[in-house]
Amino acid sequence: MANAYDAIVIGGGHNGLVAAAYLARAGRRVVVLERRERVGGAAASEEVFPGFTFSVFSYVVSLLRPEIIRDLELPRHGLHVLPLESTLTPLPNGDYLAQWNDHDQNRRELARHSLRDAEAYDEFGRLMHLMSRAVKPFLGMAPPDPGSLAPRELAALGRLGRQLRGLGREQFHALHRLATMSAADYLDEWFETEALKATKSASGIIGTLAGPRSPGTAYVLLHHYMGELDGVFRAWGFAKGGNGSVSAAIAGAARAAGVEIRTQAQVANVIVGNGRATGVALASGEELRAPRVVSNADPRRTFLELVGERHLPADFVQAIRAFRFRGASAKVNLALDALPDFACLPGAGPHLRGAISISPSVDYLERAYDQAKYGEFSRRPYMDIVLPSMIDPGMAPPGKHVMSIFAQYAPYHLNGGWTDARREAFGDAVIDTLAEYAPNLKSILLHRQVVTPADIERVVGISEGNIFHGELSLQQMFFLRPVPAWAKYRTPIAGLWQCGSGTHPGGGVMGAPGRLAALEILKESR
Repeated sequence: MANAYDAIVIGGGHNGLVAAAYLARAGRRVVVLERRERVGGAAASEEVFPGFTFSVFSYVVSLLRPEIIRDLELPRHGLHVLPLESTLTPLPNGDYLAQWNDHDQNRRELARHSLRDAEAYDEFGRLMHLMSRAVKPFLGMAPPDPGSLAPRELAALGRLGRQLRGLGREQFHALHRLATMSAADYLDEWFETEALKATKSASGIIGTLAGPRSPGTAYVLLHHYMGELDGVFRAWGFAKGGNGSVSAAIAGAARAAGVEIRTQAQVANVIVGNGRATGVALASGEELRAPRVVSNADPRRTFLELVGERHLPADFVQAIRAFRFRGASAKVNLALDALPDFACLPGAGPHLRGAISISPSVDYLERAYDQAKYGEFSRRPYMDIVLPSMIDPGMAPPGKHVMSIFAQYAPYHLNGGWTDARREAFGDAVIDTLAEYAPNLKSILLHRQVVTPADIERVVGISEGNIFHGELSLQQMFFLRPVPAWAKYRTPIAGLWQCGSGTHPGGGVMGAPGRLAALEILKESR
């Protein structure tokens, strides 16, 4: 059978679409195969209830790499990101902590809680900006293999060493501390306001079965701090039309470059012969051939399900089995008859056009983690909340609203498993906790959708529902992601590549793994 394509991409999530677009722009014939009826994977928008559109899974934009936006001309294909300009943390005593994009307003608010924290905040921001600048180049490079003596790898290691040496002693030490400390311990050295430390440290636990006092979470905080919109670090936004519009824009750029995108095309297995991937077999029985197969699925699904152990070295299979997923995040999507009224800041103010964080103290977050540690969901969970319809009124009917709640912890490995009853019980815990801060919530609630890690695995196909295709922990990052010696998007099977979030530099709606994988494929094919 002749090859109809130069490359087959398995999975129409945003990384698969990015990889396909870059390959097609270089003149390759590419097809993307997506098992669902729509592209986007976890970056999808759906009208869950009549008139109410939700970003069902991922819901904010910040990590999407500016070079991808530029190279693929995504605004021309419909991408429009609206900024989230504040974060409100309601407190149990009826007070609140607000963080604003306006520097002077933010400083006044911090000073209301602590003059010391107001003074420290600018210095902290400058250091995190420097650390983000220092780490940013890693997001744009394929990780070198420190175990290889190949000249190309040695040269890449040399460049990496020079870059780190160029940081200077003080910044290098700061980066080392960020890489090894817990978010809570790191922030304790800077601030005294509990709500500030908790809301900041929450960035270190997102998507991870770890608490704010767990070592290594300070780096995850930095990972999220690298959010960048229009060249501004720590800028978060909401895509007009929901996160599905991000995927739709990338798909539009891919199609414009000549990519064929097929939905409801489930791949049953990768065809392997004589140690080489030669194509894929679909669940329908159809076979497609190409000299390169690029998997956007997570590492476990790619190697243990689509390829099969018999085609892989035993030590590689063991390493993939050891790769940790442990999804711990859930989404609760609400359709509301009116705006929520927060007791700490009543009325429809600008605080409802930003994020709302239920993270009153580090102890609150740690107690939520304690329950997950022993296989139970958090009865008083951490929540990151946005009201997309306040920014994009088209998401809901006139006068009504949608609320997106990211909640932790909801461990995939729940005692007794996730049943319909346990899903609804977790939804109740989220609503009951939030209603303590917004007392009118239950009276304005029209519909709710609760999405657990088990639902994410079932619907989107991500193992254990981990939103990053595998935990973002130090032992699973850079040249260790997903497996040492196989972190440059290559695999032990010739012609088979990886491009998903289970590869460097990890998860979030970033697109970097897809872009870097495509660049490596093009480099090798040249």
